[in-house]
Amino acid sequence: MPVDYQRRIQELKLHLPKAPQPSGSYRPVVISGEYAFLSGQISKTSDGRILSGKLGQDLTLEAGQAAAKCAALNVLGVIHDLIGFARFERMIRVVGYVQSSAGFYEISQVMNGASDFFLEVLGESGLHARSAVGMASLPLNAAVEIEATIQIIKSGHSEKPRRLRRTP
Repeated sequence: MPVDYQRRIQELKLHLPKAPQPSGSYRPVVISGEYAFLSGQISKTSDGRILSGKLGQDLTLEAGQAAAKCAALNVLGVIHDLIGFARFERMIRVVGYVQSSAGFYEISQVMNGASDFFLEVLGESGLHARSAVGMASLPLNAAVEIEATIQIIKSGHSEKPRRLRRTP
């Protein structure tokens, strides 16, 4: 029996943000075969506020974990809007970029905020391989950016990518 992820999201009282429009010459999702490659999602709240700053300088570990969870929620918003949970099979790989100061080494612990969140929402299907990378800076001064690869249930027809407007 398929998992009802939408129901799980409602049970957790989460509000999925809308998938953002691309701000450059890229697609938010590229589907190839049974895999969907999601472009990076930053730690931006549904009201447009960016959880920003450097870990170890401006932000605590706990604030970084909250930023990672926020970016993970944006990943789920992209899955919902551009792929659909009916086609979601499982998370495959997550790459987390953490804006950090030179002496901050708890990058993996920051990304646990996202990994734990995926498990909470998606259950066993949220388990994934992961890389966590410290960065000197990220777009819009975001604290965290996450890109993901997911496995999808192949449809019986060829994929036609959805058209998204490029924003200035």
